[in-house]
Amino acid sequence: VLGHKEEPIDVGLRPSGQPRFGDYQAGFAMSMGKKLGRPPRALAQAVVDAVDWSDLCEKLPEVAGPGFINFTLARALLQKLATHLGRDERLGVEPIGTPRIVVVDYSSPNVAKAMHVGHLRSTIIGDCLARVLGFLGDRVIRQNHIGDWGTQFGMLIQHMVEQESGVQNLEGEVGDLERLYQDAKRRFDAEPEFADRARARVVQLQAGDEETLGKWRKLVEASQRHFEHVYHRLGVHLGRDDVRGESFYNPLLAKVVVDLESHGKVKLDQGAKVVYPQGFKNPEGLPAGMIVQKSDGGYLYATTDLAAARYRIEELGGTRLVYVTDSRQMQHFAMVFQALREVGWAPEEVSLEHVPFGMVLGPDRKPFKTRSGDTIKLIDLLDEAIRRAGDIARRKNPELSEEQLGDLAKAIGIGAIKYADLSNQRIKDYVFDWDQMLAFDGNTAPYLQNAYVRIRSIFRKGGLDAAEFMGQSILLAEPGDRLLTLKLLEFGTAVEAVSRTLEPHRLCGYLYDLATSYHRFYEQCPVLTAETEDIRNSRLALSHLAARTLALGLDLLGIDVVERM
Repeated sequence: VLGHKEEPIDVGLRPSGQPRFGDYQAGFAMSMGKKLGRPPRALAQAVVDAVDWSDLCEKLPEVAGPGFINFTLARALLQKLATHLGRDERLGVEPIGTPRIVVVDYSSPNVAKAMHVGHLRSTIIGDCLARVLGFLGDRVIRQNHIGDWGTQFGMLIQHMVEQESGVQNLEGEVGDLERLYQDAKRRFDAEPEFADRARARVVQLQAGDEETLGKWRKLVEASQRHFEHVYHRLGVHLGRDDVRGESFYNPLLAKVVVDLESHGKVKLDQGAKVVYPQGFKNPEGLPAGMIVQKSDGGYLYATTDLAAARYRIEELGGTRLVYVTDSRQMQHFAMVFQALREVGWAPEEVSLEHVPFGMVLGPDRKPFKTRSGDTIKLIDLLDEAIRRAGDIARRKNPELSEEQLGDLAKAIGIGAIKYADLSNQRIKDYVFDWDQMLAFDGNTAPYLQNAYVRIRSIFRKGGLDAAEFMGQSILLAEPGDRLLTLKLLEFGTAVEAVSRTLEPHRLCGYLYDLATSYHRFYEQCPVLTAETEDIRNSRLALSHLAARTLALGLDLLGIDVVERM
């Protein structure tokens, strides 16, 4: 019909926006009609006339509008698909055909500083992407590129040497680290002699002086404890084995510059060594460059990022490199990626992907800060989320023990923060709003968690074991059964979309639609009081399938479900 026997065609099959138009809609006739020189509606009708639809569709597909084809699946086929889905441990999510080694770079806090709200998005988005890619079968290597090297450590270590109390305080909280940093910075700015000693200490650090390295290790260790505390509270999968900080790549930087020179990519500019990737201009219209070595011999972020990418490709075997950082670094990574291509360190078969995101804003639509204008510490933000969620949980569940309330508060509070972030298109800024993110209605984590609880309560009310209904035959007795089934069948597509686009909001949107569909189904279709035992069992199977899908989808987002709410 289409005249293309060998070339695969994307038929553009999508779920129908309106049930009255059918279950699915295909829009290929518009694009193919132009290629073949045929009117789209005539081409669509030719396809409908040429195929035997009796086993696939309830009725003959209809051509609509400029050339869309509307399909209503045969009930027997849909029941078979739903029953099979209910028996599938992966809920219709097919593993990737050819697994890749995917290196995901995210979080990246700095040693001797508390993690703050600016680290929230990278950490949450990166963790979600790592979960999704891993579930699809990729081998995911998490990388936490912490800031643990550079001139500021000379200042910190010299202050530690001269103030023994600073060394003792490193056994305490990260606040002690911050005070140490602030005190050292004040001295560096106010005492020229101390600044000279600090610069000399940097030289000792870079030369491997053991006393200096010992103090540096104390700083890193104390910071690691803080990072681990935040990650545990946040429910993020990042451990010490995932840390490869700037110090790891420091021994590789000289070779990076030498090899760039051997490829003829380095030019001197006032003593600095600069690389000019093709296709980039500065505001004056001149070629834009990246400094890879300063005139004093020091290296910059571009050098480290080139070394890190080279290591991830050549040593870790990465075939898809994913960098989760804020959108202000878009040009930086675009230039790094272009340089990697030009010197052949990143072959064409290796995917280089920057995952940019917008800012977290306060109610005034300015960067989110405390009322006094200070940066908000991430651990304080998480504690506040748990406290607020705990107040809500205590009002709704006064009979629960303090331990139960604590678990519930953490699941709701942390889930609310994560979902508020992930459900927004990541490239956009969003306003941090406690009332909105903790609401039990609308597109929020508490709404989804409550949908799961509502389903689970059906089985408790009936004194039933939900697992017994996994794999039961599913019957489509009413339109509500059908609409919920169609939505459940979309889960695999939603997960795959996150892998392809690296946009978690696509999965969030699906889960919200699923929860809404289930509430509508529950209102329209009696479950425990269904008219026959077969329909009752079918609806219990559908309910269990919906609960499993919500739980798995939320887990891929890094959000816990709860049994009571």
